[in-house]
Amino acid sequence: MQIVFSPVSRYFLHANFVDMRKGFDGLSGIVRNDFNLSPISGDVFIFLNKRRDLIKILHWQGDGFAIYYKRLEKGTFEMPLKKENISAGAVSISHQQLTLILAGIQLSSIKKRIRFERKIVDILQ
Repeated sequence: MQIVFSPVSRYFLHANFVDMRKGFDGLSGIVRNDFNLSPISGDVFIFLNKRRDLIKILHWQGDGFAIYYKRLEKGTFEMPLKKENISAGAVSISHQQLTLILAGIQLSSIKKRIRFERKIVDILQ
């Protein structure tokens, strides 16, 4: 089964590793305290454990939280850290990057061709 997220959502990956015993409330607290964001914003929040073989994704769906939790039997998830993308303990990633991370594709080997991207600021104006 594959989970599908909207390309118009914002995606934030925690810049540090997280204790995977945390549930809805614990992960929401990390979003508030480390990301300085509201967990009920509709944004997608991604967390990895220290070994990077577990991933949790927290998402507010209007009437409650959903958690997607995956454990790899072999291999690790990539931690795409770019200094310019880190703010308040979070790394901003794209919908495509999350899809590639979940599929096990190495992001540094991907070369994206230039395309027009409409910024969220443009949409709101």
